[in-house]
Amino acid sequence: MAFKQSYFYSIFWPRLKRNKLALVGGAVVLALFLISLLAPLLSPYEPNAINAWKVLSPPSWQHWFGTDELGRDVFSRILYGARISLKVGFVAVGIAVTIGTVVGLLSGYYSGLVDATLMRLVDIMLCFPAFFLILAVITFLEPSIWYIMMVIGLTGWMGVARLVRAETLSIREMDYILAARCIGCSNARIIFRHILPNAISPVLVSATLGVAGAILTESALSFLGIGVQPPTPSWGNILTSGKDYIEFAWWLSLFPGLAILVTVLAYNLLGEGIRDALDPRVKR
Repeated sequence: MAFKQSYFYSIFWPRLKRNKLALVGGAVVLALFLISLLAPLLSPYEPNAINAWKVLSPPSWQHWFGTDELGRDVFSRILYGARISLKVGFVAVGIAVTIGTVVGLLSGYYSGLVDATLMRLVDIMLCFPAFFLILAVITFLEPSIWYIMMVIGLTGWMGVARLVRAETLSIREMDYILAARCIGCSNARIIFRHILPNAISPVLVSATLGVAGAILTESALSFLGIGVQPPTPSWGNILTSGKDYIEFAWWLSLFPGLAILVTVLAYNLLGEGIRDALDPRVKR
């Protein structure tokens, strides 16, 4: 534990701190967390409150981001939509990282037939276009945020598996792994106590970048009408309602689009910064 704290404060954090874009991305990610947690306090209106007198009102002091076709406040709906997007991102990536890490560890450690079998499974999964596979699965299921999170997670673990496998193949040849075998440590103990902590760095980077991809996928599914279903607000279905009025209600497309853009960009910047900070070959 002391070694990990020393590494964080003496190497990782100083390298990350010098990357200004990564810090900006991290600040935006932190702000999104706070916004999603405090949405009921920050929202000036109920997200589903209908006001027939304010239909398609442009941005004003009363409605900062305007209103939609039912008179609902777009700013309030975007705040609550942040909750949906972050929930989908983290749960989906959690599923993908868990599956990918276990598959990569088993494949890299046992090698041989286990490695060949698991890697062929990865190759088969990679043959299918992920987004179209998600569309096909969602079509046969009832539209639900939980199904969306599960499907995105179950179709996004292959990259993590390959990264962890590559790290495991390198780490298992280290002297301390040989020493652990010599003193009688079980395979499970070697894998999860010695290999996993030292193979976690690329997983952190992949997870950070994966959150951005999951948010983008959820927004695309909601935009197509098979994701989060109205009246639950999400950035994708706000965009969907905006496409029918884009000629004279530009705010319905602009603000949720900017929310998706800023969020995905922030996670990508943070992920790139973490990768550079953990990579000893990058000199800063």
